[in-house]
Amino acid sequence: MQKMDITVDNHSFSISKLDKIFWPEDKYTKGDLIKYYIEISPYIIKYLHNRPVVFTRYPDGIKGKHFYQKNAPAYLPSWIETFSQYSKDSGRNIEYILVKEAAVLAWLANQACIEMHPWLSSIGSLDYPDFAVIDLDPSPGNSFQEVIDMALLVKNVFQELGLRSYPKTSGSEGLHIYLPLKNHYTYSQVREFARGVAALVAEIRPDISTIERTVSKRGPKIYIDYLQNVKGQTLCSAYSVRPRKGAPVSAPLTWEEVALVSPTDFCIKNMLPRVKQAGDLFSPVLEDKQALEHACQKLGLPQLTQ
Repeated sequence: MQKMDITVDNHSFSISKLDKIFWPEDKYTKGDLIKYYIEISPYIIKYLHNRPVVFTRYPDGIKGKHFYQKNAPAYLPSWIETFSQYSKDSGRNIEYILVKEAAVLAWLANQACIEMHPWLSSIGSLDYPDFAVIDLDPSPGNSFQEVIDMALLVKNVFQELGLRSYPKTSGSEGLHIYLPLKNHYTYSQVREFARGVAALVAEIRPDISTIERTVSKRGPKIYIDYLQNVKGQTLCSAYSVRPRKGAPVSAPLTWEEVALVSPTDFCIKNMLPRVKQAGDLFSPVLEDKQALEHACQKLGLPQLTQ
């Protein structure tokens, strides 16, 4: 099927090349990607809504060349909203696409946008992130069991600080841990707090973890990445598809599940049945807003000022 017209959310547009293979080993097609994003839209949109989003496009599937799309293309339909933000790096305004409805996701999937990477802050408070994130990034020498061990250690450190955190698979080899916050802390304050937690965790398990940024100096250790907590930095969204074998999805987990799963357990073929059965396990990330003052005091970090 080369081309067809569809109507989603009262918006009509054309989609094309639905039979094009995007995941060669699995025979998943561009049509499968579009179908997934339409079906998962009630769950993923809340994590993209009113946030600048960066997309990764794979016009020839995951084995072909890819590129990042920040700026909305000139042919963007008039019904898709954008948000303009000046970029010092490029010296111009970037028109970020706002994902507010399923039709936008369908249109983006038709553009071969596989990954959805939202900012940590929303357009109404760009300088104040809604969560702190810890990204556990293993080296080739680490087992996934070691990633699990580190995730549970991060969770326990947060608990000792009186904080609640929420895990999801990265859709790759690691795990992401989100700490929802009251959004009146600056990125630098949140990053300094995340650094304190990461340093403590690495001090507890120096045998398998590090906060060393330089890859060549890390050795066979899990990188506890707290540097994602920067304005404009992005992390793949919950329920985002990843360009890897099996079409894995970044899947929210309960802490009880963390020790029971593998990073490839959830994909575009089973994510929707799971979320219909288990519900949206990540929703507390948008609701459970927490303060950092007491935790910073316990860590011995400087007093936060607002």
